[in-house]
Amino acid sequence: MGNSYAGQLKSARFEEALHNSIEASLRCSSVVPRPIFSQLYLDPDQPPFLPEDVKPKVEELDKELVHRYTQNGSLDFSNNQTVNEMEDEEEDEDMSDSSSPPIPYSQKPAPEGSCTTDGFCQAGKDLRLVSLCMEQIDIPAGFLLVGAKSPNLPEHILVCAVDKRFLPDDHGKNALLGFSGNCIGCGERGFRYFTEFSNHINLKLTTQPKKQKHLKYYLVRSSQGVLSKGPLICWKDSSVFSPAKSSSAVNISGTQDLSRNKNIVKPLALSVQLVGKTFATAPLTLRNSDVANGNSSGGRNNVLSSTFSRPMPHSTSPSPGCFSVDQASMSSSGPPKKRHRGWSPGSPVPPPGLVVPVPTIRPLTRTEPLLSVPVPQSMLTGILQPQPIPAGETVIVPENLLNNSGIRPVILIGYGTLPYFYGNVGDIVVSPLLVNCYKIPQLENKDLDLLGLTGAQLLSVENMILLTIQYLVRLGPDQIPLREEFEQIMLKAMQEFTLRERSLQMSGQCISVSPGQLPWLARLITSVSRDLVHVVVTQNSLAEGISETLRSLNEMKHQQRLPDYVVAICASKNRGNEFCIVVLGQYQSRALAESMLTTSEFLKEISYELITGKVSFLASHFKNTSLDLDIDTFQIYQPQLTVARKLLSQVCAIADSGNQSLDLGHFSKVDFIIIVPRSEVLVQQTLQRIRQSGVLVDLGLEENGTAYQRAEKYVVRLDNEIQTKFEVFMRRVKQNPYTLFVLVHDNAHVDLTSAISSSLTHGEPSHGLADRVINCREVTEAFNLLVLQVSSFPYALQTQQSRISSNNEVHWIQFDNMEEIGSEEKLYFGLNEYSKSLQWGITSPLLRCDENFEKMVNTLLERYPRLHSMVIRCYLLIQQYSEALMALTTMASLRDHSTPETLSIMDDLITSPGKNRNGCGHMLIIRVPSVQLAMLARERLQEVRDKLGLQYRFEILLGNPASEFTVAKHFVTRLKAWRGNEQEDWVPRTYQDLEGLPCIVILTGKDTLGETFPRSLKYCDLRLIDSSYLTRTALEQEVGLACCYVSKEAIRGSIVALDLSEKEHEKANISENDSDELLIDLERPQSNSSAVTGTSGSIAENGVSSSSAADKSQKQPASLNFQNVAVSTVDEGTYPRFTAGETLKQECDSLGNQMASSTTSKLSSSSVTRTFRWPSQSVKECKTLHAALPRIVILSKAAYCLLGSQKSGHLPSSSSLLPHADVSWLRSLRPLLPKDMNGEEQSLYYRQWTTARQHHADYNNQSETAGSKSFHPRRLLLTGPPQVGKTGSYLQFLRILFRMLIRLLEVDVYDEEEINTSSTESSEITQSSNDHWPDIEIFSKITFDLSVHDTKYGSMSPVYTEQLSRVKQEANKETKVEEPRKRETVSMMLTKYSAYNTFHHCEQCHQYMDINPAAQMTDSTLHAFTFSSSMLGEEVQLHFIIPKSKENHFVFSKQGKHLESMRLPLVSDKQNLNAVKSPIFTPSSGRHEHGLLNLYHAMEGISHLHLLVVKEYEMPLYRKYWPNHIMLVLPGMFNNAGVGAARFLIKELSYHNLELERNRLEELGVKRQCVWPFIVVMDDSCVLWNIHSVQEQSSSSMEPGNTNKNVSLKSVLQHIEATPKIVHYAILGIQKWNSKLNSRGSKPPFSRCHVHDFILLNVDLTQNVQYDLNRYFCEDVDFNLRTNSSGLLICRFNNFSLMKKHIQVGGQKDFAIKPKIMVSESMAPIMPLQYVCAPDSEHTLLAAPAQFLLEKFLQHATYKLFPKAIHNFKNPVLAIDCYLNIGPEVAICYVSSRPHSINVNCEGVFFSGLLLYLCDSFVGADLLKKFKFLKGATLCVICQDRSSLRQTIVRLELEDEWQFRLRDEFQTANSIDDKPLYFLTGRHI
Repeated sequence: MGNSYAGQLKSARFEEALHNSIEASLRCSSVVPRPIFSQLYLDPDQPPFLPEDVKPKVEELDKELVHRYTQNGSLDFSNNQTVNEMEDEEEDEDMSDSSSPPIPYSQKPAPEGSCTTDGFCQAGKDLRLVSLCMEQIDIPAGFLLVGAKSPNLPEHILVCAVDKRFLPDDHGKNALLGFSGNCIGCGERGFRYFTEFSNHINLKLTTQPKKQKHLKYYLVRSSQGVLSKGPLICWKDSSVFSPAKSSSAVNISGTQDLSRNKNIVKPLALSVQLVGKTFATAPLTLRNSDVANGNSSGGRNNVLSSTFSRPMPHSTSPSPGCFSVDQASMSSSGPPKKRHRGWSPGSPVPPPGLVVPVPTIRPLTRTEPLLSVPVPQSMLTGILQPQPIPAGETVIVPENLLNNSGIRPVILIGYGTLPYFYGNVGDIVVSPLLVNCYKIPQLENKDLDLLGLTGAQLLSVENMILLTIQYLVRLGPDQIPLREEFEQIMLKAMQEFTLRERSLQMSGQCISVSPGQLPWLARLITSVSRDLVHVVVTQNSLAEGISETLRSLNEMKHQQRLPDYVVAICASKNRGNEFCIVVLGQYQSRALAESMLTTSEFLKEISYELITGKVSFLASHFKNTSLDLDIDTFQIYQPQLTVARKLLSQVCAIADSGNQSLDLGHFSKVDFIIIVPRSEVLVQQTLQRIRQSGVLVDLGLEENGTAYQRAEKYVVRLDNEIQTKFEVFMRRVKQNPYTLFVLVHDNAHVDLTSAISSSLTHGEPSHGLADRVINCREVTEAFNLLVLQVSSFPYALQTQQSRISSNNEVHWIQFDNMEEIGSEEKLYFGLNEYSKSLQWGITSPLLRCDENFEKMVNTLLERYPRLHSMVIRCYLLIQQYSEALMALTTMASLRDHSTPETLSIMDDLITSPGKNRNGCGHMLIIRVPSVQLAMLARERLQEVRDKLGLQYRFEILLGNPASEFTVAKHFVTRLKAWRGNEQEDWVPRTYQDLEGLPCIVILTGKDTLGETFPRSLKYCDLRLIDSSYLTRTALEQEVGLACCYVSKEAIRGSIVALDLSEKEHEKANISENDSDELLIDLERPQSNSSAVTGTSGSIAENGVSSSSAADKSQKQPASLNFQNVAVSTVDEGTYPRFTAGETLKQECDSLGNQMASSTTSKLSSSSVTRTFRWPSQSVKECKTLHAALPRIVILSKAAYCLLGSQKSGHLPSSSSLLPHADVSWLRSLRPLLPKDMNGEEQSLYYRQWTTARQHHADYNNQSETAGSKSFHPRRLLLTGPPQVGKTGSYLQFLRILFRMLIRLLEVDVYDEEEINTSSTESSEITQSSNDHWPDIEIFSKITFDLSVHDTKYGSMSPVYTEQLSRVKQEANKETKVEEPRKRETVSMMLTKYSAYNTFHHCEQCHQYMDINPAAQMTDSTLHAFTFSSSMLGEEVQLHFIIPKSKENHFVFSKQGKHLESMRLPLVSDKQNLNAVKSPIFTPSSGRHEHGLLNLYHAMEGISHLHLLVVKEYEMPLYRKYWPNHIMLVLPGMFNNAGVGAARFLIKELSYHNLELERNRLEELGVKRQCVWPFIVVMDDSCVLWNIHSVQEQSSSSMEPGNTNKNVSLKSVLQHIEATPKIVHYAILGIQKWNSKLNSRGSKPPFSRCHVHDFILLNVDLTQNVQYDLNRYFCEDVDFNLRTNSSGLLICRFNNFSLMKKHIQVGGQKDFAIKPKIMVSESMAPIMPLQYVCAPDSEHTLLAAPAQFLLEKFLQHATYKLFPKAIHNFKNPVLAIDCYLNIGPEVAICYVSSRPHSINVNCEGVFFSGLLLYLCDSFVGADLLKKFKFLKGATLCVICQDRSSLRQTIVRLELEDEWQFRLRDEFQTANSIDDKPLYFLTGRHI
């Protein structure tokens, strides 16, 4: 069947001609042999269009074996001759010419020392089948295993590997001359002669060795994997098979899953066709994948399903062409081969005696009901079986039907039994397009409800027939039936019937059509069709109607008008109504036939038509009628950042999902590889993006200098070399377990073939490679490898078998309106926008259909019915462009021969470089999917261009993905000059490098592969993309070429643009300078930079852009201003000079049309040929910014109808088509895909309603449990429209993923210098800097530093000291407290001693963190613990939750496990290196996840007592996240309390516990004072601890300084606990870290000052000093001041420091203050001054604690309460027994009322105010009289209620010195139930 290298010009036909030519020249001495090419193409004797010239399709022998080789190993030839009969029949005849005598032969002696044993090769290796039958034999691609017979070993077969090109097809034809084989035994390859090979395998022949005689059998593997003898190799012409048997019809008995049949050598694409020659335009192909699935994709992949209600007819030819035999099948095939009988030289017609029988074909008749049950595949025993033909059910296809009518009718299978077809069956096509629509499945109730149906009401056959006819009548003359559209019509009809049935309460029978009414109703419907739809009704069988239709077609007169569709109905009494549709429309029949081919198949067809010279007649037909670029810079745009973050958050979601599939904490580095389809340009483009983005350097993968060269390592193309490159990558993955690798599979939708089916079909070499790489076991199992699949058309990855969880899909963000886009300068203009642009109402739309071109095509299609329409379209398009070129240069008379569309494009292409000083111009893409046609187009267009002398005006390039494109030297020089800074050897490698180059790119290849085009691309010519592209992916990816980013103004301007141009077609012929018309600029005015232009028209496909900041200042307002163009282009002095690097920065920058065709400085003239017109610019103008406008797309009629459907509302849009050729619909009854679905909804729809075909890589992705899906947990899918910026986005994702991994190893800690240092005097007591611990004698003499130095108190009121009174405060320094100040932080690496939150996981601490799966939460026990508090005046009940593992820290009663106390150590206990003495209490709120409560590493893994102190309502959350921690749960009354309450209760509990332990241990003989009295109270944000040691001055460092290193919390605590006489200290703490600690001068090692956040508290000494339990803020400053005034020691260790993490959630309780009763949602925010009100007023009451409102009010009310104190530190506010924050402008002088307390010296101080807060009995009138106040000083007295307020004023005799008014009494704005606080203000008299 010819070679398998279809599509290359090295075809079998060519090689045959070459061989024949050589042979003829050798044999013939007199006559000069004919040249090869004339033999191939210019044969004068060749009759027009003999089907023999059409080379059959490529899937040769394998397919035949599939056809014939049944499951039990026997062969089924259509003539019923069995295999055994054929085998037994020895071939007596010699294969040479009958006239030549046998040639005696003497064998060449074997080389010395070689083996000569029969059955072994000369190397001594066994070749016998019996020995090798169980061996795995590797053979090269394109080779087959065959069996040779040795005369000396009749009982044995020898195994050989032979190139299948040298073996015959099923007809005994198309074997190349010569031989190519390998020895299976010794592995020797490359035997080029059979003689040499027969010697090597020791055949020991007595006659001349001939492959025809000695290569006997194909070898096949059985289902057990045993290699065994298969069918005979058919060396003779199959047309000699017995004519007597030819009348038997061949029937298909059903189908089987051939891929499971191990007897078949390679289960290939199954094509069931006629024996005989075939025509390759409209095949009926059956793929085994479809057979196994029982799916149909609406006729594009024609499927025979075992569930068809009435199957379709099939022929039985193993030839994979199509469904066609005509009179030419009498002739022998193709060019003559050596010694083939029946060929008389000089006549291509066979001798008259030789008759080729034509077997009839017939579909299987099944008597299944309409709701058919699928036949189990085990029931299907064979593939082809002969059947007898019942009389009256045959259709004889008339001879010469195609020749006579010019039409190949398409028969759409309807419902019922199709007849047998006999005779010239090659001239008809049978399509299963609509068959599944009539095959209504049995649905479950839930499915029926989803579709709005009831089970009873399904359509009758009569109803289906009427619906079909109505649908056909409705179709326009240029439309074809679409399966998806008809399915929706059927569904709507069923829904209507259901509604009617429900309303009428009738059964389905009442609304069905009776068989008698049917013909009349059918004809009634067609009466409005203008004779385009006919109905033929017969009584006996469908055969009558079809025969009548074909006969009338054959006898039709040329001027006679044919109907487009004939509906044949058989109203049989026996079988009920049956019907089918015969499509006769010229356009419709061809489009339906061609749409049945996949893209690969029709490209092969085209290639055969070219190779075999079929197009020579078409070619002769045409012979009679015709002779600044912006240097890319990488920039990431907001949408790309957003999508990158979405990807990152999805990766985090995978890590957090709990299925242990990804542990991000494990990795410290990111590495990647990008796999792209087989496109050289795409590889170069991706490399460019990687280089420009700097991602390799950012990820630390490469050094700056080498990154450019090394980038190639990270991009791999899916070609034959990928396996080795990928193995290297996977080795890196295995060797670097701490690196997270990301495998990016870009354009993931391009090759979805499974590796298995690809190897079986011998498809293209690259097929199945993606599956081998992406889905291989190493990839799925590597724990450190993420797979990111990226696609613009992801539909085929979103099937029921998808490997990607729908949760792991990340969809590009969608902007719903202009406001959302915000500041983005450019908008994405994609498929939806192109469709919607048709509604703009502009004369020159962006999506166009060239009607004139379509008319020409239709005329040619009628004239050449046998050629594929794409061939005709391509030839016409070449002619159009050639003639347009000539018409515009030399032969104006040819203008009428070109369509105005083509003329206008070429005019623009030729003239734009001439108008630009530098020769910049536009790019035109012509899309030609067939490589051969594309090469032809380039060759022809170049020839015309060169003859016209335009070779320096524009370039013509072939864009073939398989190779790099080449640009002429003079154009490369020009590009380099424009770019300005390129190296000498620079050549363009990507399409973007061609920015500004006037050129035609003829883009070829099966798919477009995501290449980005420059901004100078203006036109996309897609006129060749027609009805062969009827899947969503195929169609949308073609139009995706034009998608780009455009200026916002372009969209707005276009929508409001007036329709300014009139007769567009006429104006296309007017030259540029004929008319004086105004220039109207629809764009934004120009400025000197291009902040908005993306490289391609895509800012972002890859984030490359040319933006510069200059643009922002230069922008002018957008308007339709006639002056703008003039101003912006004439005034050359407006723009600054550009550097060399920016040369021609904006050459031809705009992306769309501008109305003026030329923008010249004289504004001379122009014709308004387009509503949008691209500017032509001078050098200076190249640098100016033009609005980027969309590209112009010229479509075929078929594509235009689908894409323009939103305009008409009539047709379905492309989105309703089958999403991809590799998937199929689950069933025909399904809900409609709603319009404007977002990506997530579309994905869910496709996942529910589509299923992968058998050759799809996901087909086998079903897990063991039935129905469940097997998702790869570490696989993500990024989807976004074409050219939207996905590459830039995923490169940014890699960057932020790396940053996040580093961030997981980093922590933001506060880095704030201490405040109020100037007011602190250095201590007069000297301390030795080498002391490890303070000496209590020296330390107690140091005075306490009252000033607060912690920066978090920077906005609090300073504490008055004598030093502070000297500080002058500026009155104008008003700080706005409302806006919280951003605190300074710095990033630090975590260390082995850090405290962690719940997100940390590691091997060491997982037991500390995680609960044992076997153990449940009930392993913790709840214990109540009650004690009395003098402060609260009542008993307090706390609850402990104690895990079993921690019970050893507690003492329980012996009887009922009642909790008695918490164990405490002794002061005298020796220091144990593995223990700390103090229990650690951590109060925490709102931070169950983020609090740093994992102290395992900080404590170096030693046992310690750590208690979490939590509020009652938060306990379940903390318990869930920290199941192994001891919880101390506060009573419910404290749920809304502040941090003061937690600290108060911790201290009260600890003192009570200390007493209990003293009592317990006293009984054991321990002195009470020996029990350890300290506890640690630390915040939940303490992360790291450091030690600072003094470094002596040395020669290396001129100044002494400090060094610090990280230490554990354990060592800090052990050091402090070892302090001598520690029990004499009340509080010990450490300083807060900041980055200046080391650089500052040496501090004393110990300070007596405030300590915060982390303290050792002596609960014994501080028994009488309490935390204020009401407080929300500053509770620690208040407590420190109380402690100090009680004469107790507070010591800060300065050689340790604490780092605190900046945690953004939880912590200090801050209420969202709202009204108690909400009046409306949209209330104005409540200001702090509204937190208080007059008692009993109508003020809005608030839902917040009274104390919180008071503290917040005091912070903001300074100016009202204490006006004299503001910025007046000499006269502070006196606060008795409390420290409250009353704003940073006011100093507070803290004075304790307790006897013997230590207070600041207040002599001579006049106070500006007095603050009395809940004062107790220690505060008396005598105390207050000691202090002096300024005249006009103010007073604020705060009490719990109104009565105590009055009592306090009386008790303290305040009215003697203070003046009060009634209106000066206030309360917090609480309801009475919430116990408001009351206060009174007054003025000093």
